[in-house]
Amino acid sequence: MGDRDWYRLTTLTSCGGCASKASPSFLAGLVTGPGAGLPLGADANLLVGLETPDDAAVYRVGDGEAVVATVDFFAPLVDDPYTYGAIAAANAMSDVFAMGGEVTLALNVTAFPEELPREVAAAILRGGAEKVAEAGGVVAGGHTVWDDEPKYGLSVLGQVDPARLFSKAGLRAGDALYLTKPVGVGVLISAAKGEPDHDAAAEAAIASMLRLNLVASRAMREAGVTAATDVTGFGLLGHLWEMASRSGVAVEVAAGAVPLLDGAAEVARRGVCTGGGRRNEAWVGGNATFEAAVAPHLRTLLFDPQTSGGLLCGCPEARSGELEQAFARAEQPLWPIGSVGAGEPRIRVRA
Repeated sequence: MGDRDWYRLTTLTSCGGCASKASPSFLAGLVTGPGAGLPLGADANLLVGLETPDDAAVYRVGDGEAVVATVDFFAPLVDDPYTYGAIAAANAMSDVFAMGGEVTLALNVTAFPEELPREVAAAILRGGAEKVAEAGGVVAGGHTVWDDEPKYGLSVLGQVDPARLFSKAGLRAGDALYLTKPVGVGVLISAAKGEPDHDAAAEAAIASMLRLNLVASRAMREAGVTAATDVTGFGLLGHLWEMASRSGVAVEVAAGAVPLLDGAAEVARRGVCTGGGRRNEAWVGGNATFEAAVAPHLRTLLFDPQTSGGLLCGCPEARSGELEQAFARAEQPLWPIGSVGAGEPRIRVRA
């Protein structure tokens, strides 16, 4: 991480990480609104595509075999080039893990200012490649263009068993909700932006973003989970609303049970929030109701956009013990945060 001492990437961009993600309402209009430019082609082998949007596309290539494909990139949210590359790669690969897949191949998606020092660009690519290797995959090329702001990410190809696929639409009444990483990345990075040295809280956020969701995804497969997503730019409640609305269920979240990164509560109490968090809250709107006892800073954190956040999953109550044991064997953290019930799609947040 020594590159941080001589080049500060965050000074080159106005908004980095998944906080810069386009809003769900804007994206929906591109696909299904008037004049939508993306045709919905029928193909029996396309298991997950535009008609059933999820974290990644899935295409069957044979009996018991399917490929899972995704692309994700963003501007820097940390100063150190190597760390930025590694976080961007972890975030991109998370879509494959959120579908229950394994990463095979990745291609760099790169936009750099012409004046960016070559050593900085190389460190970004090295961070991404080494994170892909950690996941068991390989970077095999990519595409680079000039841009005023640096941006980096990956197009990722993976493999998945169609019979063990995770889906946002898989929640069922009686499921317990679990989360695999604490939230608070957005407010912590926002609070630290502009400071020459990240404070301890920002370092905790960076460590969380660097941790792959690979082992957690494998533990979920072992326990037979079918409903999952990764928590990124739309925040915990934004991604949970995607799951609830596509599954046709009502969900309840215990705000006090949601794990928080060290320092996140203090920063949120000071009034730090992000534009992405405000967009997330506006999009979910009245579909989420809050008990009066839910503290304002917790509300902020539940909508806070995450970068390389954890996996959010639903597990039948009868099998929740198996899931917890699978995570214990894998030495992975896991937090129960709520439950799923029958009824019209909605989110109820209690203290």
